[in-house]
Amino acid sequence: MSLQIGQKAPEFTLHNTEKNKVSLSDFKSKNVVLLFFPLAFTGVCTNEMCSMRDNMAAYNSLNAEVIGISVDSLFVLDRFKKEHNLDFALLSDFNKEVAKDYGCLYDTFVFDMHGVAKRSAFVIDKDGILQYAEVLESAGDLPDFNAIQECLKNLS
Repeated sequence: MSLQIGQKAPEFTLHNTEKNKVSLSDFKSKNVVLLFFPLAFTGVCTNEMCSMRDNMAAYNSLNAEVIGISVDSLFVLDRFKKEHNLDFALLSDFNKEVAKDYGCLYDTFVFDMHGVAKRSAFVIDKDGILQYAEVLESAGDLPDFNAIQECLKNLS
């Protein structure tokens, strides 16, 4: 499934690292930056999530909620979040349903792993409308954070 800018973002409910259910609709008063990442504790994923942590003030000033989503278990994500002092929600898409709904799931990843999320970034506005979408084929690439922030500025 390929999402289009201007369409309603697919609703989801996933567990966070505190074992609570979190839904996209919980963030109606904010813009949301959804970052799908392949696997916790890998080099590029750690770099990406720590970069978001280090630039959180910019996203806060743009009234944006940052959410990281991975197919890792919530237990792995909890350890990852604590080890790297990440100050935003990490959600477990262990069943791979949300990544599939957002069109960012590898059929086959490295070491013959199936069903790993592609590194992807989505900006969803306060009304739940998709305003930015970037799905990367190479797990070694990072999303265009400048474009994400520019999109958020235009929503303010």
